[in-house]
Amino acid sequence: MDQPVRELSYAEAIREAMAIALERDERVVVMGEDIGVYGGAFQVTGDLIERFGPDRIIDTPISELGGAGIAVGAAVTGLRPIFEFQFSDFATLAMEQIVNQAAKMRFMLGGSVSVPVVMRFPAGSGTGAAAQHSQSLEAWFGHVPGLKVVQPTTPEDAKGLLLAALEDPDPVMIFEHKLLYKTRGPVPEGAYTTPIGKAEIRRKGRDVTVVATGVMVSRALEAANELAAEGIEVEVIDLRTVRPIDTPAIVESVIRTHRLCIVHEAVKTLGIGAEISARIAESEAFDYLDAPIVRLGGAETPIPYNPDLEKAAVPQVPGIVAALRDLATGRR
Repeated sequence: MDQPVRELSYAEAIREAMAIALERDERVVVMGEDIGVYGGAFQVTGDLIERFGPDRIIDTPISELGGAGIAVGAAVTGLRPIFEFQFSDFATLAMEQIVNQAAKMRFMLGGSVSVPVVMRFPAGSGTGAAAQHSQSLEAWFGHVPGLKVVQPTTPEDAKGLLLAALEDPDPVMIFEHKLLYKTRGPVPEGAYTTPIGKAEIRRKGRDVTVVATGVMVSRALEAANELAAEGIEVEVIDLRTVRPIDTPAIVESVIRTHRLCIVHEAVKTLGIGAEISARIAESEAFDYLDAPIVRLGGAETPIPYNPDLEKAAVPQVPGIVAALRDLATGRR
């Protein structure tokens, strides 16, 4: 990218992407509960209603099923809607529209229609919002053919993946970890896209590969920096896209490092880590493994309200450090 670069927050980068899309394409509309005057549950839409008006920044009623249905219908009839859920947990109320309608229409109608809807989901724990407002549901949607699922971890990717999603003819689900909204980083000016389906190596290493998603990328990087002082070099892959998964990038890394750990916040059982483990077991990388694959995921429990229990329910840096150290040194 040759555009000038400034530092923005993750939330500001998303807002900038929406503003660019609204300015250059009259088909783009933003929809959701309290996204207008209030600026969104996490203030991501901000002042967009003042800049683009209530015909483009549309407050929907408190009905996720209804709002998602309107967004899907708008996409089918020619618009490019961005629909924001207040919390990713509330997508459970709209699964009919997302899973049975948006994901399947192109297939059921022989390719005669597309559903270019983008849905944004504030996700994850760490804000003290308890069990019904703190889930990580990206693997649910990654299980559904017809959907693309992305999980940006940097402000640059938050902007680039949203703009890429708006160019895609199929439904794209964007999971934005709530703890990332205030994080800051370099973001190029103007329009650019980050490719959907491509992972990114955030740190190169020779001893063990870590594949991480969401806020776990920064925790994996912190763990890698700690272990570097012990002479253990960890390669950190930011998955970025849950569906489609960039399997070749993971295979190539595992062939180099001979060890693999997957870290995600969602519950470990039937999670993204299980899918990546299976893909490595079915690939040429399996013969290069010097140790069993390690998965770190959320505990088998709803997210607790108590802050200490909330932290204990999902992977934290000390646990990641310990698991990687054991994996790299043959103790695991």
